[in-house]
Amino acid sequence: MIAMASVDVFDWNKKKVGSVDLPATVFETEVRKDLLHTYVRWQLASRRQGTHMAQTRSMVNGSSAKPFKQKGTGNARQGNKRSPLLRGGAVTFGPQPRDYSYKLPRKLKKKALKSALSYLAKEGKLQIVEDMKSEGKTKELAARLKAFGAEKALLIDAQKDDMFMRASRNLNKFKYNTVEGLNVFDLLKYDMAILTKDSINSIVKRCGEEA
Repeated sequence: MIAMASVDVFDWNKKKVGSVDLPATVFETEVRKDLLHTYVRWQLASRRQGTHMAQTRSMVNGSSAKPFKQKGTGNARQGNKRSPLLRGGAVTFGPQPRDYSYKLPRKLKKKALKSALSYLAKEGKLQIVEDMKSEGKTKELAARLKAFGAEKALLIDAQKDDMFMRASRNLNKFKYNTVEGLNVFDLLKYDMAILTKDSINSIVKRCGEEA
């Protein structure tokens, strides 16, 4: 039988409205800094556009004529004006478009996600709320989050709520997402993670555990 820890569920007035069980296999695992580091490096590498490019000799506009005659000048011989050795010429071994992404084992991803969630739970940075509903007004949601005691937080819901997303869109210190978008980088970037009660089972399933 999977051991579980019971935690409080709050409303947005920070009043306890119930409790929920968090499986120890997801929220109480060993915090592996090496896995967190590996996952974050992979995630940031996958985000890189890789569109940087320097012009090679064949791409540089200019004459193919020799800049000066072959002999008698005392200078090293030059083939044409597009040489990397001349001002305005090509770049030697310059950057070219490339894909920085690479594959990461699925088991490692799941372990890293468990490790990040366990770290937040251990540090008291994980809060559970009843739901994430909003009128769609940024000012109203900002006041609610401030009253809740959150200054910079990741907000995770089981299903996307369009009105809540609209209200949170202009809050620079908060990020609203569903369980499908949950990742290690965001969990470590923000000071707190606020999860809805309904999102717990989806998170557990995504980590490869039984809800």
